[in-house]
Amino acid sequence: MSGENQRVEASSTPPGPAAPPRRPPVTAPAPAGASRARRLAAPALTLAGAVAAFAYVGAVDPNEPGHYPVCPLFRLTGVLCPGCGGLRSAHAFARGDLATALGDNAVAVVGYLVFAAFTALWLLRAFRGGPVPRIVLKPVWWWLIGVSVLGFSIVRNLPIGSALAP
Repeated sequence: MSGENQRVEASSTPPGPAAPPRRPPVTAPAPAGASRARRLAAPALTLAGAVAAFAYVGAVDPNEPGHYPVCPLFRLTGVLCPGCGGLRSAHAFARGDLATALGDNAVAVVGYLVFAAFTALWLLRAFRGGPVPRIVLKPVWWWLIGVSVLGFSIVRNLPIGSALAP
């Protein structure tokens, strides 16, 4: 071959969409050879991170100015977003004051409890060698959750919902 280009013959099958690569199922149990410590690493580290965050927020009071940033939406518009009061709620929750935590941000408290339940289930399944839990909801439930959080946001900004404001 003296520098000439070679012609490569194409296959006789017409081009079509490529089949996506096969992936293992997400809910597959851990391999039998996986050690218990290795299975517990991810949920235990997740739990440790959450406990450290709550310990920090419990120790550094968000009610005192200068420790945490202000919500940009609230600063610019004066409107409370669904997360406003979340740090104050976490502070009260970490100190065991559930009534104050609910008063600061009830949606955040529900989130803390859902996270705790999910993490407990994850730890239990990892200990037993089962699959990682997944939150699987029909779209109508996701829409209902979104509408509920939006309703919470609207009502807490109205005079009748002042009890929901932090």
